[in-house]
Amino acid sequence: MKNSTNTIVMVRPANFGVNSETAIDNAFQHPTHKSELEVKRKAQEEFELYTIKLKQAGVNVIIINDSQSPIKPDAIFPNNWFSAHSDGTVFLYPMKAINRRLERSNPVIATIEQNFQINSIVDLTETEKEDLFLEGTGSIIFNHIHKVAYACISKRTNKDLFLNFCKRIGYMPITFSSVDLEGVEIYHTNVMMSVTTEFTIVCLESIKDKREKEELINNLKSFGQEIIEVSYQQMNYFCCNVLEVQDKQGKLYLTMSERAYNAFTSEQKNLIKRTHGVIYSPLYTIEDIGGGGSRCMMAEIYLPEK
Repeated sequence: MKNSTNTIVMVRPANFGVNSETAIDNAFQHPTHKSELEVKRKAQEEFELYTIKLKQAGVNVIIINDSQSPIKPDAIFPNNWFSAHSDGTVFLYPMKAINRRLERSNPVIATIEQNFQINSIVDLTETEKEDLFLEGTGSIIFNHIHKVAYACISKRTNKDLFLNFCKRIGYMPITFSSVDLEGVEIYHTNVMMSVTTEFTIVCLESIKDKREKEELINNLKSFGQEIIEVSYQQMNYFCCNVLEVQDKQGKLYLTMSERAYNAFTSEQKNLIKRTHGVIYSPLYTIEDIGGGGSRCMMAEIYLPEK
């Protein structure tokens, strides 16, 4: 078994742009002087080039077109609102930004269901009424091989919801707090950590509690995971916002942005390339404006094929 799949869903953006709702607690979003039209055009170009590269590497990419209306500036990041599991379950997650809840759409699920078996859809979104959130694989990092889930707790990742979710799916939960250089909590786990079949990329210096840090390190080592530690600067260049995928023959690839690839040291790249091919592409506009990167753009499909 591996911590990845050959099939991913990506949503072609119709109206990518600045989301002022998410900017409140996403320090990875940056202001821009570009026009709305230019931002939209650049994001579409980056999306198209990336999907071409993924397909050329043998990854099965299901592209779903975002609808023009209602306007959803972050529709390009589908991993936050659903996850699709090997037992045929699809989970729908509670999201903090009200305008992002519009992304949860039946057409996306219906498209997936054309080729994959969905046994049940579990809607967890009721807790939005209580302002309690758990934003999919932005909040949760899975190690499917060993049935462990990791989460840095934040306004978008409620600890009780995470623990209840892990209990429901039978995974061991590991939680910790993670902050940026300014001491502000990191909004999503997947910007400071990524788990692959062979190694974990993580910004350990963002975890200030020694006990939490030691628990995480010991847990990873107990499963034989090699730890590739990245700095704050590398984290800010999206080095942790990466995702392992497979081609049709099961060869492992690590997907990332060009910015992330350039930020890894030669030694780190050699460690990665020992077991993985690398697929990278320029995602500068998507990263700067959306505050999310390569990993956020992909929703993995573990569902049984029909």
